[in-house]
Amino acid sequence: MRYPCAPGALLALTVSAGALAACSDTRVSPAPLAGGDPGRGRTVVAELGCGACHIVPGVSWPRGRVGPSLEGFGARSLIAGRYPNQPPVLIQWVRDAPSLSPRTGMPAIPMTEQEARDVAAYLYTLDAR
Repeated sequence: MRYPCAPGALLALTVSAGALAACSDTRVSPAPLAGGDPGRGRTVVAELGCGACHIVPGVSWPRGRVGPSLEGFGARSLIAGRYPNQPPVLIQWVRDAPSLSPRTGMPAIPMTEQEARDVAAYLYTLDAR
């Protein structure tokens, strides 16, 4: 195949176009979390009292205001405005946020790896409507 410009120029053009496309839409669409059950995750969120600090869609009480609202979480590109909203990071964040960000107000939460996976799966179902 012949290109009308040098291969290096084509690569630069491709990278530039990709960068511009990335800037135009900062939402993420993570795939469903393998091995996570959103229904169980919602139950864990309610049982652990996440609503004491966060507004959690579908949970009418409590409606905390210390942490950010979780509404639209599934469409966010970052966790805590700093970390990529990707399953391994989110699973670590919901279990032990201080391990990623020692100065965060979110405490380490006593939950199993599976519970954290389920919570993450649930959070990814929360998109802005």
